[in-house]
This record gives sequence, structure tokens and C-alpha cells, in this order.
Amino acid sequence: MRDSVFLEPEPEVNLYDDTGRSLSQAWDRIRVPIIVPILRFALYVCIAMSVMRFIERVYMAIVIGCVKCLGRKRYTKYNLDAIKEDLEQNRNYPMVLVQIPMFNEKEVYKLSIGAACGLSWPSDRLIVQVLDDSTNEVLRALVELECQRWIEKGVNVKYETRNNRNGYKAGALRDGLKKPYVEDCEFVVIFDADFQPEEDFLWRTVPYLLENPELALVQARWKFVNANECLMTRLQEMPLDYHFSVEQEVGSSTCSFFGFNGTAGVWRIQAVSDAGGWKDRTTVEDMDLAVRASLKGWKFIFVGDLSVKNELPSTFKAYRFQQHRWSCGPANLFRKMFKEILLCERVSIWKKFHVIYAFSFVRKIVAHWVTFFFYCIVIPATILVPEVHLPKPIAVYLPATITLLNAASTPRSLHLLVFWILFENVMSLHRSKAAIIGLLEASRVNEWIVTEKLGNALKQKYSIPKVSKRPRSRIAERIHFLELIMGMYMLHCAFYNMIFANDHFFIYLLLQAGAFFIIGLGYIGTIVPT
Repeated sequence: MRDSVFLEPEPEVNLYDDTGRSLSQAWDRIRVPIIVPILRFALYVCIAMSVMRFIERVYMAIVIGCVKCLGRKRYTKYNLDAIKEDLEQNRNYPMVLVQIPMFNEKEVYKLSIGAACGLSWPSDRLIVQVLDDSTNEVLRALVELECQRWIEKGVNVKYETRNNRNGYKAGALRDGLKKPYVEDCEFVVIFDADFQPEEDFLWRTVPYLLENPELALVQARWKFVNANECLMTRLQEMPLDYHFSVEQEVGSSTCSFFGFNGTAGVWRIQAVSDAGGWKDRTTVEDMDLAVRASLKGWKFIFVGDLSVKNELPSTFKAYRFQQHRWSCGPANLFRKMFKEILLCERVSIWKKFHVIYAFSFVRKIVAHWVTFFFYCIVIPATILVPEVHLPKPIAVYLPATITLLNAASTPRSLHLLVFWILFENVMSLHRSKAAIIGLLEASRVNEWIVTEKLGNALKQKYSIPKVSKRPRSRIAERIHFLELIMGMYMLHCAFYNMIFANDHFFIYLLLQAGAFFIIGLGYIGTIVPT
């Protein structure tokens, strides 16, 4: 019998093990000579930006604390009662123009027109100008019918339309000021289509302009009627409250500079003309006009105790478009006006520094970049590259202080602080991208999409049955791939930290990854049934 020959089986080759080993070796080869220097440089830049933002926030906290403790708010220096009494006795009321720019504002046009027509002011000294750029002919007819209804009640309403949307809102406002009947007007009030001023708005703003001929703008604050609609509107309310309660108040009280918010403000028409009028070169025509007027020597005042009701975007799609415009426009304006501001001889060096550094660079660019690149990219990356040391005070204490200073303006939402941090970090992705687009004047730099307003539509149409919280829109509109990619990156860093590190940083990374996934899948904001 022949001996059987037994051949030993060849060892199986595990393709996945080999691939993983090759990737690990490649990572080890590039980590120290390439990745470490790049990440260390990025860390230093982000630390510098974080310190810049920290100093700016602490400075404003000190100023606003002094203003409130000493009662030195600038608008309290004016004797409005004496001015009102003089107006009523002499009957020398100035001619006031109210402009309401709108574009397909189906849900809110009645509210805004009605509120403007209900302002308390002599009817022969008030013109309400409805600037309707709507492309929906049926809606145009409805808006015109609403204007006609108020005309029959004795209100001087002018309904103006255009054959194009050149210049968008800036173009509409500019064309509106060119009408012959505006020549007699001394002041112009601007309300966006979702703003509903109180009856005494003009009595609480116009007298400031009459008292001080150097004053160009009186800006009121915003009051949000739908802040409690959903979690996203609650989170939006926090930074906006800080903007009005601190940023605008500090700029006004220190006579340095603050921007026009685009609505709920009264302009001296002479100042608008002196500054060069409305320009449509950026998507922040309001900030553009304010900067140019400031360089001409005009002064502004913010009236913090006067608020105008308006609506926050409650759908995530509308909010994203709004934030793109609000982040891209200021960066683009910074690029266009940097040299002009620097060479202006009419304003002080302190004011130039404030406009260029604090107002434009730190608040409109650095704030977005440090939030995204530092807290969402660089800090998680230091987990994967242990050779780069992360200073804990810079990574923890500085952002914690900044966050608490921001949140202090909305004490009713302090329990939502963690949600707000996670949400702001996700939104910083879009804001950073928009700021880069604005600085480089890349595609979408002049994209203007009107923020969708719902008005009372949900209450009126969907009160029974209740509005569904589950999305019914198309998948392509709900999925946001950049957020999902960032969520995967955060999740990877969290697992790496959980396995190889001895700290508990993975808790933050898991929470942040979850926020990216939730927003990336469209599960945030009000979902309007289709």
C-alpha cells in the first residue's frame, strides 16, 4: 500500500487584515513628518482666533455691565416727551415714508401691511410704500387688493411693482426712493414683510432724529413671535438676543459703530443719499449702507427698549439659506471695503479699528472659523495624533466663558445650553463655508433666497389634525451630506478616544456626532406637510 501523501493547507490570506495593516503603516509614515506639523500650525492659529474672540466677548461684557450699572444707555439722554409736546403744539410733523419690501410673502403680507397702516402718525404726513417683487400674479393681485382696502380707509398707501428683481431688496428700496412723491419725505422707515410694529413706533423713534441733526439711523430690536414653536427657534433666539442686548447696545453706547439690521429702523433720507444710496454689490445691503454712512460721519442710535415683532425661520431649509446670506455677505463686504475703511480720513483710528477688527473680522469671520475648525476639526484630530498636545484651558475654559457670556442674554433658555452648543457647532460648518465664499467671491457669493415665513399658516391650516413632526418632503431635500460626513468623522474620533485614551472626551464627540447626524438627516425644525 502506498503511503498517503498529506499536503498541509496553505494559510489563508486575509485581504482585510493586509489592507488594514497597509493603511496603518502608511498613516505611521506620514503622521510625524507631515500631519503633526500641519496640525500643530492649525492648532496655534485656532488658539489665536479663540483668544481674539474671548477678549472681544469679555470687553463687551465689561462695557455692557458698566452701561447697565451706571444707567448710561445713550437713548436715555434724550427728552422725548419735550419733543413730542413741541410737535403736537406746532403741528410741524415731518413727512415719513414707510417701505415694506416683499417677495411672494403669501402668509404674512396682510400682517405687515396692516401693522404699517396702523401706525400712529398724522395721515397726511405718512406714506406707506409696498414694494412688491412677487412673481406670483395671483399673489400680486391679493397684495394690491389689501393695499386698496387700506386706501379706502384713508391711509396713503402706494403699491409699487417692478418687471424684474434687479438688486433684490436693495434694488427695490432704491427704486422706491426715486418715486416723485418721496421728494417731500424726510425720514424712511423699513419693515421686512414679517415685521409688525406697534402703533407708537414712530413716536418712539422719529423724535431722536429731530433732536439730533447728526443722527442718521434709529434702530429698534426684534421680538420673536414664534420663538417657542420648536427647538430650532429656541436655539436661534439665544444668539440674536445677545446680538441686540450686547453687541448693538455696546456699539450704540460707546458711539463706536453698530450695523443696521435691515429692518425695524428709521433712516434720515439725507444720510442715505449722502452715503451713496442702496447698493446691491453684496447680500448685506443693510450693513453696506451703515458702514458707508458711518464713514461719512453720520451717527446711529439703538433703542433697546423698543421691540418689533417678527418671525424666526422655523424650517431648516429657510434657516440655512438665511445663514448663508448673513455669513457670506459680511465677509464679501469686508473684502470690498477694507481699503476704503482704512484710508478714510473722516473717522477716528479707534472707529476704523472697531469696524475692521471687532465688527467685521472677529464677529463675522473669526467667530465662524474658530467654532468649526477648532471645535469640529482640530480638537478631534488631536485625538488621532497624540504627538500634538492640546492645552486644556484653551480648549475648555475659553469656549465655556464665551458660551456663558452669550447665553446670559437669554436666561429662560439656559437649560438648553448643551443643545445650543451642539447646534451652533453644526451650523458653523455652513457659516465658515459661506464666509470663505464671500472672501474669495466664489460661486453663490450673491445668492439671494428670501427667507420663507409661515406666519399663522400652521395654526390656521393644520390645527386639526396637529402638524406632523415627521418629514414628508423629498429625500434629496432632507439629506445633507456634509453634516453626515462630519458626523462620521466625529464618530470615528469618539471610538478611537474610547479605546485608546484615558479621558472622557468621547462623550462630547458622541454628542456632537449625534447632532451632525440628526441635522444631516433633516430631523430638526418645523416640518411642513406637503
